[in-house]
Amino acid sequence: MARKGNRVQVILECTEHKTSGLAGTSRYITTKNRKNTTERIELKKYNPIMKRVTVHKEIK
Repeated sequence: MARKGNRVQVILECTEHKTSGLAGTSRYITTKNRKNTTERIELKKYNPIMKRVTVHKEIK
């Protein structure tokens, strides 16, 4: 099945959680338009392990 348009799924991972040393990971899946946003996206999302809103960056 062919993909339609420029929308692609991306995975967002918490940056603060990686450096804190706590077990587990906080990841979200979202979509972005590859044509309009060529750089990696960065969003503030809730991290349930740390129980606060943190910065999540796109990983490959």
